[in-house]
Amino acid sequence: VFGVTFEQGRNELKIDEEFFSDIVTENKELTEQAKIDLAISMITLKYTQSNSVCFVKDGQAIGIGAGQQSRIHCTRLAGGKADNWWLRQSPFVDGIRRADRDNAIDLYIGEDYMDVLADDAWPAIFKEKPEVFTREAKREWLDKLTDVALGSDAFFPFGDNIERAHKSGVKYIAQPGGSVRDDNVIATCNKYDMVMSFTGIRLFHH
Repeated sequence: VFGVTFEQGRNELKIDEEFFSDIVTENKELTEQAKIDLAISMITLKYTQSNSVCFVKDGQAIGIGAGQQSRIHCTRLAGGKADNWWLRQSPFVDGIRRADRDNAIDLYIGEDYMDVLADDAWPAIFKEKPEVFTREAKREWLDKLTDVALGSDAFFPFGDNIERAHKSGVKYIAQPGGSVRDDNVIATCNKYDMVMSFTGIRLFHH
């Protein structure tokens, strides 16, 4: 730019046993599975458009919110995807192809549920016609989603991100830290007995 060149070195981030050692919450019990899940979230974020957060459960990314202008929008987007992933695990569809099954479940758990519950539609999808999946039933099922890991490519500026993450079963968090409101974020984690590690490293990718 006008004869000036900006150069950034390659991100050679090494994730090992010590990477999540700076635990800042009252609960410091970071399980081996949680370390694996947090590592997966970090690797995912390294290659994901910022701003971004990543929800991981049992070794797989279940929700990614990327390219948003604010962190809470990332968290809501990723949390919604994680919720849908979990709702798709509900045992109410059988005997159809996976793609058709997932599409049917997405419709069933959404606002367009009558597209799959209509009298001329459900026999090709369900063995028995299910009841409407009410808001209360969804919440009851979502409350069974636990021990989810959440990584963020930069610090959480407010505790509202933690509040939203809690609704999607998040128990473990890794983020750089460094916000002027770190104390509020930590306090919100403590409120829900979460474990949060400060990595001290941002993973911005633009």
